[in-house]
Amino acid sequence: MAERSLGSQQLAALLPGAAGARPAYRHLAQAIGDLVLDGRIALRVRLPAERELALALGVSRPTVTAAYDLLRESGYAHSRRGSGTWTALPEGRAPSGVARALAPPDAAIDLARAAPSPPEEAVAAALAAVAPGVAGHARSPGYHPYGLPELRAAVAERFTRRGLATVPEQILVTSGAQHALTLVLGLLSSPGDRALVESPSYPNALEAVRRARLRPVSVPVTDDGWDAELLESTLRQAVPQLAYLIPDFHNPTGLLMPDGTRDRVLRAAHRTGTWLVVDETLTDLALDVPAPRPCAAHAAPGGSAQVITVGSMSKSHWGGLRVGWLRAPARLVTELAAQRVANDLGGSVVDQLLALHFLERAEASVPERVARLRERRDALTGALAAHLPGWTWRQPPGGLSLWVDLGAPVAAALAERALDYGVRIEGGACFAADPGVFEQRLRIPFAAPPDALREAVRRLAAALADDRPLPAGAPRPRWVV
Repeated sequence: MAERSLGSQQLAALLPGAAGARPAYRHLAQAIGDLVLDGRIALRVRLPAERELALALGVSRPTVTAAYDLLRESGYAHSRRGSGTWTALPEGRAPSGVARALAPPDAAIDLARAAPSPPEEAVAAALAAVAPGVAGHARSPGYHPYGLPELRAAVAERFTRRGLATVPEQILVTSGAQHALTLVLGLLSSPGDRALVESPSYPNALEAVRRARLRPVSVPVTDDGWDAELLESTLRQAVPQLAYLIPDFHNPTGLLMPDGTRDRVLRAAHRTGTWLVVDETLTDLALDVPAPRPCAAHAAPGGSAQVITVGSMSKSHWGGLRVGWLRAPARLVTELAAQRVANDLGGSVVDQLLALHFLERAEASVPERVARLRERRDALTGALAAHLPGWTWRQPPGGLSLWVDLGAPVAAALAERALDYGVRIEGGACFAADPGVFEQRLRIPFAAPPDALREAVRRLAAALADDRPLPAGAPRPRWVV
């Protein structure tokens, strides 16, 4: 296996500013440990030599030496005689990419995962309905690298109905949208390639980009949305290999990209030869506006050849199905299917039959879910206005969350304090493409029942009003979906 090393300038670019932090060596060690847990620094990678990192950071060599000693003591690094210091994972800790998906081990109100649960009776009815189909498929080997033909046809019909003519050969069924993104990154990019991403954005997608060892080029999504001119100029100047965008009820802001901006981005990406990976996982959750057309439907004739659309059942139905899909040119779908065979040969037949059952009934079930989410959003905004009037947000036209401005950079510390009050939530920095930003933001999902949301807000208000100083941020497992 080739030796992997991290350059001093690379590490310096990842580290947040340390102005005023005392003691400096402890701050440096904690920051590097956080990067290891977050996956921004891979495991079993050699850290820069002490002298080189000290020069890059403008600190003394003893500061770096003490930080490395602390990393070794806490399990985030180990040394090989004559070979340097290497990253490691402390015993009993899980990388945040794993920990994010775990259920909370206690009775805390979970505001870290924006994922609704389906009614129990709906799941039971679906299981009963698909049982005959499962028995029929049991007569076959059960391997479907492209996905069940009937599910591919249903997803293609869904795109066509929404305004983008699609045939089943353009659909690859995956184990969720995250799986689809990982397959695309593995096939279409190489380490060192540039990837345009939004900031803020979905943390697991950002982590997938980092783990593919791509160079993220971030563009801001502000309270007013996307700057079309900035997107165009970034595509023109950076010429990224691919761009990952969430135009439909963006996670975490809930914003909807205007049609004019979509047109301009598609044209700009076509000119630069950039693959556009469009995440439509939240597209069905239109609370105040009509559900948008597929982004690729805005492309000029022939302009959608480098647009890959990913979606899944997780936000509109249930994340437990682990069924998603991507739409791409048929030849690329074949190449991606070959890529996925090396990993899993194909998805679960049972899950795909359940997904087909839910998709065939989506026109009746999704409006009910949307109405329920609208009620929960109203409960959350009402509770915030009553208990935390100093916090501000823009009402999202869809999606599953509010992107709340706290008015001060206390999000990480407040999230740490909130654990003592029985609320699990993540600070805005988790959604940042660049270190050291969004410390004044919280993503607050409204997937939980109204009473739970009201109680969670009361607990957050109590945590903020606590007379004790807010704790310094500390490494801890994260549960972000």
